[in-house]
Amino acid sequence: MTYHLYSHNDLDGVSCGILAKLSFQENVEVRYNSVQGLDFQVERFLEQKAHNDTVLFITDLSVHSENEKRLQHYFNKGGKVNLLDHHKTALHFNKYKWATVKVEYEDGRLASATSIFYDYLKENNLIDGNPAIDTFVDLVRQWDTWEWDRNNTIEAKRLNDLFYMIAIDEFEDRMIQRLQKANSFSFDDFEEKILNMEDNKIERYIQRKRRELVQTFIGGYCVGIVYAESYHSELGNVIGKESPHLDYIAILNAGGKKIAFRTIHDEIDVSKIANDFGGGGHAKAAGCSMNEEAFKLYIAETFPLESLRIDAPRNQVNLKGTKDGSLYTDREDHFYFIYLNSDQEWVLKQDKIILNGFKTFEEAERYMKRKYGAWLVRDDVFEKYKSNNKQLKS
Repeated sequence: MTYHLYSHNDLDGVSCGILAKLSFQENVEVRYNSVQGLDFQVERFLEQKAHNDTVLFITDLSVHSENEKRLQHYFNKGGKVNLLDHHKTALHFNKYKWATVKVEYEDGRLASATSIFYDYLKENNLIDGNPAIDTFVDLVRQWDTWEWDRNNTIEAKRLNDLFYMIAIDEFEDRMIQRLQKANSFSFDDFEEKILNMEDNKIERYIQRKRRELVQTFIGGYCVGIVYAESYHSELGNVIGKESPHLDYIAILNAGGKKIAFRTIHDEIDVSKIANDFGGGGHAKAAGCSMNEEAFKLYIAETFPLESLRIDAPRNQVNLKGTKDGSLYTDREDHFYFIYLNSDQEWVLKQDKIILNGFKTFEEAERYMKRKYGAWLVRDDVFEKYKSNNKQLKS
């Protein structure tokens, strides 16, 4: 029996290839594809490589409607095919006997293609599991589903960093050798060294890109837009946490003509936004190609906007949510003061005019930042403002 595995070219997709090589060794041909490249591979397989003694696996990707029909016809004729995916946009494939699409496990954990494929291999006695493989698979799962951030599983992020720092072939070889021999999963000394260097590089990159962020409203959402070719997940995560008033972050790769969407909010599903432009993905991480409509909305109409200013980072006095109040300003030199009044209501003032009251400080700041794009001023500006305005809370 020979095996063919066609998978995505990110960490989750390549990890499926690693599991396939651990299971089938020299009897498997693995090809990694972009979303657009998969259908060509599937058509080529059906035309040239499909035989009674071959098994086709498709992981972390799904085919277009025409290939969907071709695969069903191939299966009806006795062909062996398995599509294993975890994206919401692929759930309709579950109507076929040859497909398994699972977004979430019964215990609440989110699924990845690697974890689904590993389950399949174990259930069919096609792989000898061990603690190292178990850990590796779960790190991939946590990274791809963004659970690592909630669980603070830094090793998952570092695994993805390593994946993008070395060639895919080298990554495969390193992981296969380690998972075959080790009783536990860890990085070696060389990997730890280059990962530490990468951490510093990522931090500097994010600081630079953070200052290029613009803010606008698209389709009713308050969106942060930034141009970046690297570190999309890290960049989206940091910006999202620093600017929670933004519903999602759109990261534009002009050279690759792609848009990555990221959000930290449970109530926002960026896969639906990506789907509007012919893309897809997960609730908190998705993407699409930059078609004409996306170009108009995210580039042409936002290019003239000025960058969003960053809140003063090293304040000791003018802090957010304090009883003494927090002072902000905007590009038109208005001042905004958020304070707690005697009725335990958070009041927002613009200069000397009370705009509104809110139940929480976070609600007040969110309203102000979305509507006025204001930022927290430095301590020295706050002290000067207080000296010129003796009755801040009136």
